[in-house]
Parts: sequence; C-alpha cells; structure tokens
Amino acid sequence: MEFYRWKQDTDGPRLGEIRTPHGAVPTPVFMPVGTRGTVKGLTPEDLKSLGAGMVLANTYHLWLRPGADLIKAVGGLHRFMHWDGPLLTDSGGYQIFSLAPTREIREEGVDFQSHLDGSRHFLTPEGVMHIQEALGADIIMCLDECTPYPASREYVQGSMERTLSWAQRCQKAKTRKEQALFAIVQGGMFADLRRVCVERLVEMDFAGYALGGLSVGEPKEAMMEVAAESLPLLPEEKPRYVMGVGTPEDLVELAGMGADMFDCVLPTRNARNGMLFTSSGKIAIKNSQHREEDIPLDEHCICYTCKHYSRAYLRHLFMAKEILAYRLNTIHNLWYFLELMRQLRRAISAGTYEQFRVRFYQQRRVHSGS
Repeated sequence: MEFYRWKQDTDGPRLGEIRTPHGAVPTPVFMPVGTRGTVKGLTPEDLKSLGAGMVLANTYHLWLRPGADLIKAVGGLHRFMHWDGPLLTDSGGYQIFSLAPTREIREEGVDFQSHLDGSRHFLTPEGVMHIQEALGADIIMCLDECTPYPASREYVQGSMERTLSWAQRCQKAKTRKEQALFAIVQGGMFADLRRVCVERLVEMDFAGYALGGLSVGEPKEAMMEVAAESLPLLPEEKPRYVMGVGTPEDLVELAGMGADMFDCVLPTRNARNGMLFTSSGKIAIKNSQHREEDIPLDEHCICYTCKHYSRAYLRHLFMAKEILAYRLNTIHNLWYFLELMRQLRRAISAGTYEQFRVRFYQQRRVHSGS
C-alpha cells in the first residue's frame, strides 16, 4: 500500500493523503493530542464527530504508566483506548527535554528521573522502537534530542549529530513493517545545520520527516524563518510534520509553506483554562462581559457547543468549575482547529489559499478594531 500521495499545484500549500492500516488521512491535518491515551474530556466517538483524522499519543507517559507491555498484552493502543482510526506516537524526546534538571544525555541514550515517583530510567533509541512497536501506532517517531533555545552553535551541532546517530539506530531497530517511521530534523536556529540534518536524514530514507526543536521559547519570527528555510528541503513525496505547533495563525502560515501535519495541546489546554477560539479571535470566557450574553461563542460555528449553549451559560459553568465546562470548551476548540484545517484544504484545492489567508486575518482585525 502506498503510504503517501501528494498533490501540489503551487510552490507552497499542498494537498495530500496519508494511508495507514487504520484508514486514510487528508492533509494538511491537525492531530488532537491524547497524551495518556485520551484527549481530556472527550470520547473517541466525540473525536470522530468532530472530524479528527488522526490522534497523537505520548510514548514517554504511556511507557511509565500503565506500561507498554500491558498495552501490548490487551491488543495494542488502538484497542486499549477504543480508537480505531490512525494513531501517531511521538518518541518522548520532548518530554525528556522538559526534564532537563533531572536528566543526563549520553551517546547511548538518556538517563532521567520519572516525574511520577522519582525513579531512574534509561531510554535508548532501540528502547523507543521497542516501546512504540508494543503500543502499535500507525506512525512512530525516532528518538531525538530536542535542542533548547537559546543554545550555542557548538552545542546545537553536537545535539544534531546525536539526533542523526539515534535516527540511524532507530531505523535499524525497527521490525514492524506496517508502522511508518518518521525522522526528526534538528539544528536549532542555524539554517546551515538544519540543511545538513535534512540532507543526511533524507539519505537514510524515512517514511516521513518532522521539524523538531521549534516552539521551545524562540521568537515567533525565528520559528517561521526556520520553517520557511527547512520545509522546501524535505522530499515532496513524503509527509512534512511540524511538531508541537501551534496557534491558528501558525497553522495557516505553515500550511502555506507546504507543511502537512501538526499537533499541539493549545486547543485542549486552553479549553480547560477558559480561552476559546473563534473566527474573530480568542475569547476569555471568564470575563464579566460574557455574563449575560445569550449568544453562541461564535455565530459562524456549528459545533455542538455553539448550537446548544450561550456564552452566559459557558461562563457560569466555568466560574462554577463544573466538569461540563471543560468538556464543552474542548469540543468547541477542537472543532475550531479541525474546521480550520478543512477550510484550508478546500482553499488549497480551489487554488484560493492566499484569498483565504487574507480573509482569515481580516476577521481578526475587524474584531480587534485595528
């Protein structure tokens, strides 16, 4: 089965389709994040009704609890979490990066302290392949060293070399042919190192390629510059994945550069914090101005939340800390992100991406009064 088909009518935005054993996914695609095998507050049926094509789960968290061997014993992660659609697991590299004070990176792998109970663990590229093969996701990721920002050129180059070495070891350790293995491009904010990393990973011939080490504290302009320089270097016939990104504006811009895949906790985490996305910008539902607003969050939205509930009611639930607040907010935010991708795909298909991009920002300017 052909893994990826792409159609590109311009030098920038493009349409494609990722084909997995659990179904096909049109691209550009946004993947809701189900870190521990669940998208907080939602069922798999909810995700399907929202139009989610692929879900991301976290290797690091599932390995520590409940354990990859347990998940394998009950039939794999798809069965364990009752999700029969395409599934991607990341390598855990970013989570280990976030444990900087308690971890030690060596050529062999990473020694780190569990955030759960303080126990010590050692993770290798081979171990990451073993864990992800036990989980059984359709797309799996190489272990990489997520380079911090800022970092010296010397550090970034060493980190990149380690990522390349680990990618090769992951490729050699992989045994399940039905799983597609993606490599991760590192190189910090240095364009020449990113280019070297891309060239050497492409020589290894992976099923897809991801840009890592972005959205780790660098200025937005730097992130976009790195993406603009790196995405065109990636093979046209393979999926291009920008990891951990991002805002609606990020998705529109990066899709315009030819990115195919995105994931981010922003819509779900913001939902739990009462920050909701609309076609005219963000709304903080706790603000007193919404106390008596008997109108939907977004008059242009047809999600379950907007069809049935007012801003006033959503504010009441949030201020009362009712569980339903987090569920309804999450439904809306994920619908917004997934609908944005559907609109992007339609615009790209019609050859009207640039017009769509202009309208997208115009709506926000009108709302802000600028």
